[in-house]
Order: sequence, then structure tokens, then C-alpha cells
Amino acid sequence: MKPRIIVCGLDRTGYKVLSLLKQQGCFVIGIHDRPIHHADAEIVIGDLAAAETLIAAGIRDAQTLILAGADETRNLTILMQARVLNPHVRIINRLFNSSLGVRLDLTLPNHLTMSVAALAAPVFAFSAMGNRAIGQLRLFTQTWPIHEEYIGDRHAWLGKPLSEFWEDRSRMLIYYLPSDESKVDLVSAVLDGRTLQLGDRLLLGTQPNVRNASRPILQKIAKIFMGARQFHEHGQEVLFTAIALLLTIFSATLVYTSLQIGIPFVDALYFSVGMITGAGGNEQVVEHATDNLKVFTIIMMLIGTTAIGIFYAILNDFILGSRLRNFWDAARVPQHNHIIICGLGSVGVQTALQLVSYGYEVIAIERDLNNRFLDTLRSQKIPVIHGDASLPTTLKAANLDKAECLLAVTSNDTENLEIALNAKGIAPNCRVVVRYDDPYHARMAQEVFEFEAVLSPPEIAAPAFAASALGGRILGNGIVADSLWVAIATMITPNHPFCGKPVREASTTADFVPLYIETASQTIHGWNLLEASLNAGDILYLTIPAAKLEQLWRVTPFQVAVS
Repeated sequence: MKPRIIVCGLDRTGYKVLSLLKQQGCFVIGIHDRPIHHADAEIVIGDLAAAETLIAAGIRDAQTLILAGADETRNLTILMQARVLNPHVRIINRLFNSSLGVRLDLTLPNHLTMSVAALAAPVFAFSAMGNRAIGQLRLFTQTWPIHEEYIGDRHAWLGKPLSEFWEDRSRMLIYYLPSDESKVDLVSAVLDGRTLQLGDRLLLGTQPNVRNASRPILQKIAKIFMGARQFHEHGQEVLFTAIALLLTIFSATLVYTSLQIGIPFVDALYFSVGMITGAGGNEQVVEHATDNLKVFTIIMMLIGTTAIGIFYAILNDFILGSRLRNFWDAARVPQHNHIIICGLGSVGVQTALQLVSYGYEVIAIERDLNNRFLDTLRSQKIPVIHGDASLPTTLKAANLDKAECLLAVTSNDTENLEIALNAKGIAPNCRVVVRYDDPYHARMAQEVFEFEAVLSPPEIAAPAFAASALGGRILGNGIVADSLWVAIATMITPNHPFCGKPVREASTTADFVPLYIETASQTIHGWNLLEASLNAGDILYLTIPAAKLEQLWRVTPFQVAVS
């Protein structure tokens, strides 16, 4: 019997998860704090954290509870109430705070933390890198982009045998959907030498390309000199007051050397500096001077005190305030082939870190001076421009005309659209990736404005939540022709339904695609994988339709995943 699943919090992400689970034939119930129009699933309306609401939804008999709301504090309250009512319920908790999530996963049994931003960010990053990614897959300690190939009449792969792609370790075959009604599985198609036909669909994972982050020494030196241009904006007050102070000192020195015969220039300079700064010294320069020169000295003391006070105030503001940091960030703005991220929300910061890990130069634009992620980016040496990204001047300051891609990923859909349109107006050849939370409007924006990609984080993350609810820790997921598939790592135990079977037999019987096997001594891939037998202790990485995960539940429903 398939597990009873409760989805708590039906915002865009939660409702999409509910719909996906219902589409896969699961016994699923939703909980929301207000009525939802046109809902096609059973929904309980009430206080999400109230015991009576959870009981009405069947928490005491539920196998899995998905906390899909964006309010992390409320999710924690619901978690505690649910565990009181059902100590054994499996909880999938939407939480951006990764450190708290790790602690909860270690402390609570059957608890899994998931983040919409962490799931969506790799897809945004892959889109910025030029990949048409629809999902992600964690393989060989890397996150691989997943894309779908539709075999049209002009596709380069039309007529090619699937076996040509099986051995390539830089390209992982994930799912195959033939255009005819044969419903043949991928492994059988590979073994039978089947060729790709018109209308076939093929899902693949591609190993990401990591750029060489090192820069030539001449380029680094040139970047330092280019940064001097930014001083006009961020440090001109310091420069002007310093020049005024030096001119005051130099003028006083010239007066003393010209009117006091026999006074060396160095002694006059020493006295002028001490007089103006208030440090004193070498008073004999004016001990026997004329009254006019003493009056001049008094005036210079007053002027010097004012000048030195202003200079110290501006210098302290530049060093201890935000001006020096802004100047340093502006000086490190990449000059070409960089990626601009507009908006340092949860998706923006995760995408920036993802791109940096692949060797790309990144610059961020953020209007909030107190943004909580600024220190995170600066720790990764990512420069930040403070300003409104919708203004052309701000975009030009980030060298948009030389940029490789711009991502508009603020939390406001309208603002993202404005940023993207302005960017296209300034640099028509620059790739633009737009965040649009509403999935329906995202597709319309893509069609109307023809941006390179318009992505919806709820649309990207929902399949992962749904797949995790069906059992185990998911390594990847995706949707093709309305069918949800998942990638998992399953430990082969003595009682596992696949134990002792050849991979070829198990895969064709259960309709899964084997990716590779980890044994005690080696990793098995390619044609050797199909000839291998599954033994106790092996770890099998595979993709399988979510609707067929029941075959893995029969023995150990929540031990299929290996973290």
C-alpha cells in the first residue's frame, strides 16, 4: 500500500508538490490556512500548527509530512506538533538555514531538510552557463545539469543507436521515452541496438565544465589600474581634503623660508606640520619673528586645525565606514566574460556560489546595504555593487556590455522583468535569465519576451519534494511527458528485491536505468555495469519512474538512500 502523505502549506511550491503526488497516484492530503479555488485534491482548512487540523488530515496514520511553507518558524512549530501526535512520521522540512537543517537531520530520526533555493540555484547557474537544464543530478561528487533532447527531423542524433551514448562517462543516459507505443525501457533499447527515431525523447545528464579560475599576471595588474578609475566616485573627498591640507602646509613653509632669512626649508616644513597638526615642535622658527609673521602663524593654526579635523573625519568615514568597502568592490568589477547577479536573496546567493565553484567570475548587484548575505559573498571574494539593478547606470557600472550573462533573481517578479528588459536594451547580445515565481506567467514571459530562460523556483523544486516524499534521499529528479522520475542510491541488502540478480535482469524487470555501482573496491560503469550482478553491500545508483518506487518499498521503504 502506498504511503499516506500530508502536504502542509499550499503556496506555489506546496500546491505543485500536492498536484505532482496526486498525479502519480499517491494517497495525498493538503493542509492550508485558507480555501483554495479549483483545488483537485482533498484539502483540510485550518491553523497549520494546530493539533486538531493535523489530526483531521490524518497525521496519526501518515507515513510522510511535507512542510512546504516558506515560513521557517512556523514549519518548526508544525514539526514539533506533528512529532507529538505521531513520533514515527517521516518529515520533509523546507528550510533555507542549512546549519540548522543539518542539526535537525542528525537529531531527529526520519527528518529530511530541503531548500527551494538550493534546488533551484544549480538550474539557474546552468542556464547562465548556457545549458538548457531542466533539473539536476548529483553524481561523482558533482551536480550535473539534466536536459531533454527531442529528436526532430533535423536533429543530429536522428538514426543514431542508443548504444553510442551508453559508454560515454561525460554524458549519463537517464530516461528514454520512445515515440511509438512499444514502451520499451532504456536498457532493453540499448541492448537491442535500437536507434533514435523521430519523436523520441531522451533525458541526459551532462558533466559540467569547470573553468580555469586563474588569471594571467598582466590581467591582474591591469585590473588594479582599472580600479583606480573607481576612486573618483568613492574616494574623491579624501583626495581633495588631502590635497588642501598639503597645500596649506606647503604655503606656510614657503612663507617662513621667504620671510625668515636663514631658516632651512626642512626646519620650516617641520614647524609647519607641527603647527597645523597640533603636535608642535621647532618653535624657534617664530620666536624672534615679526608681529605680522606671528599673526600669520595664529591664522594658520586656526586654518590648520579646521583642515586637519575635516581630513581626519573624512578619512575615518572612508576607512571605517562603507566607502572603502564600496571602492574595493567597485575596483574588482570584472571587465569581460563575467556573470551579473541582480538580487541577493536565497536564490541569488546560492546561484552565485554555484557559479564561483565552476570557475566563473561573478558580480552581484544589491540595493540593501544590510543584506544578510553580503559577508557570505565577500568571503568568496565576489564584488557587490550597491544600487538599483533596474537603472541603466547601475547595469553599466557592472560592465553589462562585456558580460556573458545577467540573472535577474530578486524576489519581485515585476522588478526582475524590468531589469531583464533594461539589460536587453543595453546589451542585446548578453544572455538574460529571469526568475519568475509564477510558473504559468513564467512560460508566457519566455514566449513573449524571448529571454534565454525564464525559470520558476517552485516549478524546479517541487518534483524533488514530491520524489523525496515517495521514499529516500533523492539524488536527482525530473519530469518528462508528465511522468516523474527520480534518481536514488540504493544499498543492496540481503533482503533487497534486487540482491543476487544481474543488473540487466533487474533493470528490465523493474524499468529502472542503472547509472553505476559502487562496490568495496571499484566503480562499475558502461557495458560492464549491465553484466554485473548485485551483491549485498553494493550501492546501486539508478533512475526510476516515481510511480514504480513501490518496488523498493516492499522490503526497506526508507533505507533506499545513501547520504
